[in-house]
Amino acid sequence: MSIPQISFEEGEKILDWLKLTDALAAAHELPKAEIGDTFLYRRDDTLLTRSAWIDGLGVAVKAATIFPGNKAQGLPAVNGAVNLMSDSTGQLEAIVDFHLVTKWKTAGDSLLAARRLARPDSRVILIVGAGTVAASLREAYGAAFPNAEFLVWNRTPAGAEALAARYSGIEVVADLAEAVGRADIVTCATMSTEPVLKGEWLRAGQHVDLIGAYRPDMREADDTALDRARIFVDSFDTTVGHIGEIQIPLDSGAITRDDLVADYYGLKDFIRAPEDITLFKNGGGAHLDLMVSRYIFDAWRAAQ
Repeated sequence: MSIPQISFEEGEKILDWLKLTDALAAAHELPKAEIGDTFLYRRDDTLLTRSAWIDGLGVAVKAATIFPGNKAQGLPAVNGAVNLMSDSTGQLEAIVDFHLVTKWKTAGDSLLAARRLARPDSRVILIVGAGTVAASLREAYGAAFPNAEFLVWNRTPAGAEALAARYSGIEVVADLAEAVGRADIVTCATMSTEPVLKGEWLRAGQHVDLIGAYRPDMREADDTALDRARIFVDSFDTTVGHIGEIQIPLDSGAITRDDLVADYYGLKDFIRAPEDITLFKNGGGAHLDLMVSRYIFDAWRAAQ
């Protein structure tokens, strides 16, 4: 029997943002994932494998190649695929496009938190950053908040204007502080190592979604923002001790471990009072690649 290979284009036709977040929530009710990463290097090139095993869901190995020299040839620098294997037999069930899994995992991870923590009547959503992830956020948040107005701010206005040209209902803004004040939800997807979001700009009732920082030296929000907010993460295991957004303020004493309210294995605690500022750190992880790949494969089989 041939192994299905699910392409980006094929997957995009059958997936649903709200059903994905429901699948993520259900997967976190299963036993906690076992995860592991490996890195191999050849000069400037990198092979990264991220593996996860969840009892009752299966096994996934996500292989990513990072070849910076590809850009000179007009090729993507990052490529790869996800191997999805059966929980009961260990047999390979599907090969899923790397970019498909990454897109739906990254934005879906944040959307699950927003569906629990943001006010349901949120009407203004600010996207900070205008790269590939920003486009996914416009799609994901648009599915959960269909009546919302979107704002976009980017360090280079041309990037924000390009994003606004792709989607209706996006306003390009130049004053970040003013835009934060207007927003009910602020979602950040930048490559910043220094905070771009200031806590003094926030107001009661807002939800903040932080995606961009993934290294120990990266942050998008300052200490004041974290101090004023109720802080949630997708996984304690992939954020604490790994990502600067959380670890730098922990090390400095700006926040304590007790300030981290819950991760997705405690979804029942993802609640808010009306006047709270809630803040979610999207850290990613191989367990989410597995959960998303399983959702994609199940949706693909249902569409056959």
